Amino acid sequence: MRAVTYSAYSLDNSTLEVREVDPPKVAPSSVLIKVRAASVNPVDWKLLAGWLDPMLDTVFPVIPGWDVAGTVLAVGPDTPEFAPGDEVLAYARKDTVQAGTFAEQVAVPAAYVARKPASVSWEQAAGLPLAGGTALRSLDRLELAGGETVLIHGAAGGVGSLGVQIAVARGARVIGTASSRNHDFLKALGAEPVEYGDGLADRVRALAPDGVDAVADFVGGQLETTLAVLRKGGRHASIADASVAEHGGSVVWVRPDGAETARLAALAEAGQLTVEIAGTFGLDQVGEAFDLSRSGHTRGKLIIVP
Repeated sequence: MRAVTYSAYSLDNSTLEVREVDPPKVAPSSVLIKVRAASVNPVDWKLLAGWLDPMLDTVFPVIPGWDVAGTVLAVGPDTPEFAPGDEVLAYARKDTVQAGTFAEQVAVPAAYVARKPASVSWEQAAGLPLAGGTALRSLDRLELAGGETVLIHGAAGGVGSLGVQIAVARGARVIGTASSRNHDFLKALGAEPVEYGDGLADRVRALAPDGVDAVADFVGGQLETTLAVLRKGGRHASIADASVAEHGGSVVWVRPDGAETARLAALAEAGQLTVEIAGTFGLDQVGEAFDLSRSGHTRGKLIIVP
């Protein structure tokens, strides 16, 4: 089977190569998936640089990729909930970094897998699990409810744009930070956009004079603004700034969860959650996709199609 691999920690994309590797084994409680699409997340190239080496064991050569959408090829002997031919999606992070989703096939624990709605494209499905799960878990941690006002930092990004849609689906009022070029995009998602940068707190207060009920930080470095606009008794959470815990906030780290992914799939099927696709790439173009992701200026998800 063809897969993208790297054999050493380096941000130099020349370490990436497409080559033939042995097909994955189908362990008990696992599902073998024919990959129809995968998506790039910043964690993929951060792994390439060794950023998560202190917490995750790595076995070289490594196939990167943690998001997948595809068709079930085989199941483990104790996995009756899925069958060959099922269309599925999953956040496929494992305890050891080695066998990821930028390949023609990947084996994934069944507990991580959810069914793909027929109305959702492979590319859309592949862009949902990690970014959508991060947004969903953040808003769950905030206990965001209808009628509340939430400020989302980084609202036009991969996680933020999904967070906006999930919050709108709950009936919340959403104020989202983004550069001016993304304001029309956020309006189309149902958010009230504000320019980030100096004076942000004043601009948010102009929209919400009594403060906001909750803040979801998807970019980091926003604690001062968060505390300035949060009403008394409000809640805040961040996926990129551990210091929020020292100020009553929650630090969110998403874990693979098939039931959580199924909730995202249901929202997508209902037309309440759409993934912005920034570009589609073959296995031999993963390095190019990583470069775009590292630039920090891509709106939407970068999709890998084997």
